[in-house]
Amino acid sequence: MPISNQHLRNIMRRIILIAMALPWLVTSCKKDTATINASTELVPLTIEFDNIVGSQNLALNTGIYNANAGETFSVQLLKYYVSNFKLTRTDGTEYVVPQDSSYFLIEEGNDDAEEAHLKVPVADYAAVSFMLGVDSLRSTMDITKRLGVLNPTGSYSDMYWNANSGYIFFKMEGVSPQAPVDATGQRKFKYHIGGFGGATSPTINNIKTIKLDLTAGGIAKPRKDRNSEVHLMVDIDKVLSGTNKVSIAANPSVMFTNYSVNIANNFSAMFRHDHTHN
Repeated sequence: MPISNQHLRNIMRRIILIAMALPWLVTSCKKDTATINASTELVPLTIEFDNIVGSQNLALNTGIYNANAGETFSVQLLKYYVSNFKLTRTDGTEYVVPQDSSYFLIEEGNDDAEEAHLKVPVADYAAVSFMLGVDSLRSTMDITKRLGVLNPTGSYSDMYWNANSGYIFFKMEGVSPQAPVDATGQRKFKYHIGGFGGATSPTINNIKTIKLDLTAGGIAKPRKDRNSEVHLMVDIDKVLSGTNKVSIAANPSVMFTNYSVNIANNFSAMFRHDHTHN
């Protein structure tokens, strides 16, 4: 059966439309590929931990601060582990920082240990979460897998108890007129808080996950050509004056005991997002 002129014209019209659409389809595919490639490129993101006491900057040894019921104190040492970072994009998807790159020991007075330096995909991030402490998996891992700040036999052995008790997540020491006189004749207090649940027998679990929304203070926009910095304020006053009120006079030394749970439950209130530099 011969093809009519009208049928031929319809076929030619379809061919022309397809030819016109091909460049757009190729361009669209290229754009999609570029977007995927950009999202997998890792760029710097810094989380800064700025320790304060109430409205004052924390000054080791020299600062004098008010606590509960008229108690006062001065901090001589402050260290804590932050780990297992996760970033939530503005579209709701999440990026989990690889564990081997996700453990930091924050130490007041050490300029090289007041930030967590992460590598994340290019994106806009509206929230961040992390652990205060060291998770049970890493705490029970072979010692050869626990390097750097997690090395329990090296320079950081003062942040480790033993295999069953694990790491000291949070260590704060200082002096207070309300603390009892110790064997050295000083009025010292110390809070060494840890416990991941136990390796060989059950123990307390004081691991806490901190979740912070960044939208009010500015979302993080890490890019290849700049280092985005999320500035967090860490209010040490909340250790004593949080949901659970802790008296230095009544509890001058808290270590691996059930009472440590009261202090650990105050940790979440310590952290707030102040601002972001992009």
